[in-house]
Amino acid sequence: MRALILASALLLLAGPALAGPVTLKANPVDADGQITLGDVFDGAGSASGVVIGARSGPSVVFEAGQLQSIARQSGLEWANPTGLRRVVVRHAAVAPAPTAIAATNETPAAPAPARTAPARTALADRIISRNDIVEVAWEAGGVRLTISGRAEGNAAEGQRIAVRNLQSGRTIDAVATAPGQAIAGPAAQAFRTQQFAAR
Repeated sequence: MRALILASALLLLAGPALAGPVTLKANPVDADGQITLGDVFDGAGSASGVVIGARSGPSVVFEAGQLQSIARQSGLEWANPTGLRRVVVRHAAVAPAPTAIAATNETPAAPAPARTAPARTALADRIISRNDIVEVAWEAGGVRLTISGRAEGNAAEGQRIAVRNLQSGRTIDAVATAPGQAIAGPAAQAFRTQQFAAR
């Protein structure tokens, strides 16, 4: 039974088995609002065109762990040798001088807020917004796997949200648990039940 669960999870979260080393660019920038692995890493090769996020303001922030996971799914391995916590990708037109380091351990400024707040999820309650990069944990039978994907909508804690796997393009039905975090599978229903009981 455990083997069957693991096989099902791997089909959902499948990614390349081999990873090639890449290095983080000193000043990651993009020009068109679609952020790709080639915008962030040197040596991305054939994975350079893989879209990993969208920028609606002057910059967008990725958690270093999520960025590592996304890269690994596309066959790339970023060791993060300096232990960065976050990586900032800026619009090419407003990027700092080449001597400045865009990826730092400091907390960067948040992207510009959306122009309008969706009616279904109040802005104050929202923990995940459309196009955010979300790490989804899949748990069942003692097996835990994680993938990163792009949110297809907005969600508050305990709400269902569709997350598109950046590697396979498949949509995962998940439940928002924290900023940039969600769960799928049997654990998701259990989390929603706990949230409802606590209200």
